[in-house]
Amino acid sequence: MAREKKRRSTGRRSPLAAAALIGIGLLVTGGLYAGATAAIAATEDESPANATLTVEDGKKLFQANCATCHGLDLQGSENGPSLYGVGELSVHFQVSTGRMPMQAQSPQAPQKPVQFTEEQIDAMAAFVQSTAPGPTYPEAEVLEGEGADLSHGAELFRINCAMCHNVAGAGGALTEGKYAPGLHTTTPLNMYAAMVTGPQNMPVFNDLNLTLEDKRDIIAYLVFLQEAESPGGYALGSLGPVSEGLFIWVFGIGSLIALTVWITAKSN
Repeated sequence: MAREKKRRSTGRRSPLAAAALIGIGLLVTGGLYAGATAAIAATEDESPANATLTVEDGKKLFQANCATCHGLDLQGSENGPSLYGVGELSVHFQVSTGRMPMQAQSPQAPQKPVQFTEEQIDAMAAFVQSTAPGPTYPEAEVLEGEGADLSHGAELFRINCAMCHNVAGAGGALTEGKYAPGLHTTTPLNMYAAMVTGPQNMPVFNDLNLTLEDKRDIIAYLVFLQEAESPGGYALGSLGPVSEGLFIWVFGIGSLIALTVWITAKSN
């Protein structure tokens, strides 16, 4: 009997061994799953769906998402303007900022999450450019600000843009429910596109109004504003005396009133 008990006791597995086996199994399963997922993702990246889209693909995207308002032949309708002459630059600006397609008629197309990939946007822009040519993409030097004069760009921005967009590019209200958007997250390409195409309430600044060098300087100045830290601490929306005065009234005078009440209560 003693020998039998001894044999049985030596044949038992430790609880730690079972836990170790379960852990090893989970690690192996997780590794296989991760490898399979990576392989599938790599296959999807190389699939035709993610390949460079053509003008014909852009035409199909346009007909499916834009033709209801702008017409199958870009001629426009009662719900949307003609696109003849707008070019690829205008398409890129409107679609890459989420302003198009519009969800509903309003005084101004608001910026919202983008519905298309960069490749799809380029394909639609190429289709519009091939059908109704217009303003096109600038040279890289204009967007990268090579040789730009920041002080000159700041001066041009104050003269031509600050009355709507605010001197710090924070945007501002216009009439009849319209507004000039803030420029703190606008890309250099969309800055250039806005100046050249004049979306919505913005005037068109052609090369007679602002030369390519002028546009380059303005873009460089706005990029500088985006990257620069506020020297005075909190920017308070970069709205100038309005937000600063409101802060003083609410917190400054409010603190004085609270201090006065506290002193009065203590004296009693």
